[in-house]
Amino acid sequence: MRYDADHKQKSYERILDEASRAIRSDGPHKVGVASVMSQAGLTHGAFYAHFSSKEALVEASVAHMFEVSMARWQSMTERVTPAQGLSTYIDNYLSADRRDQRAIGCPMAALAADVPRMSPEVREIFSAGVRKLAKAIARKLAAMDIPAPEATAQSMMNELVGAISLARCEPNRTRSLAMLEASRSKLKGQLGL
Repeated sequence: MRYDADHKQKSYERILDEASRAIRSDGPHKVGVASVMSQAGLTHGAFYAHFSSKEALVEASVAHMFEVSMARWQSMTERVTPAQGLSTYIDNYLSADRRDQRAIGCPMAALAADVPRMSPEVREIFSAGVRKLAKAIARKLAAMDIPAPEATAQSMMNELVGAISLARCEPNRTRSLAMLEASRSKLKGQLGL
């Protein structure tokens, strides 16, 4: 059977989407190739047309997660003022929806506990993704004349990731929402948003 020229690319993207969901939800060590391929609507054998190993899949998936996160960042921040963009980003990141949708959320919050135990290649991909987002945030902060925008961007990311991670751990939904609201209010207040 002959396929369109972009069939392989579309299949590759479906695999990355499914693997990214599974990695965020279950952690990279519990992800099975057969399950990912099944969720993508492909056979297990088709995996090797795209990846040489499960480790290669994890590497590509972590890079893909950051690409998706950067696209989300850009869609929230590019057609509005820097202050409006940052405010929207903080509200979205520290929302109950994001807390409850780990499978499609931020790779930093989903993987921070796992990455130190992963390969140097995955750690470098993760680190590069974090640096790219920090630079994007710092550019918005600099446009707002916030002092030390790079350090402030890193601090902001630390607060976001920590708050969403701890809110996910809290079994009481009222307390969990209060944790998100406290961080949201504090961050926005510090930035004058």
